[in-house]
Amino acid sequence: MTTLNAGDAAPPFTATLQDGSEVSLGDYRGKKLVLFFYPKDDTPGCTAAACSLRDHYAELREAGYALLGVSPDDPAKHRKFIDKHDLPMPLVADEDHAVMDAYGVWGPKKFMGREYDGVHRTTFVIDAEGTIERVITKVKTKTHAAQLLETA
Repeated sequence: MTTLNAGDAAPPFTATLQDGSEVSLGDYRGKKLVLFFYPKDDTPGCTAAACSLRDHYAELREAGYALLGVSPDDPAKHRKFIDKHDLPMPLVADEDHAVMDAYGVWGPKKFMGREYDGVHRTTFVIDAEGTIERVITKVKTKTHAAQLLETA
């Protein structure tokens, strides 16, 4: 669904993390960032993807990546998700969908014949200068880390 491609400038953002502090794209200047968008904390697919990143966190860091997750859940829900699954990466509470809209991942979806607006699971790899290196629109939840490491 996103119209962003490799080579495009990553849209700047400032948003709230699970602990209530703010984070912005500029905080990652000079680092490679894996910015992953997912629909909902503690659902089977989202948990599998987050745990894949957790289980390979050291390898991802060795490859030079910082990780940041984004969903429409509120900070309290993110804190519970992080605590329950021992997640090492911060999570953005994008309740107003501002970051998701900027990256083109919020929009119409269909499930079991029902149409609704939601998050299209998408991962962006952003280089140290803020340029999108890679867009993964077909995230394999159980092997999400491997998708990232195969081209690291």
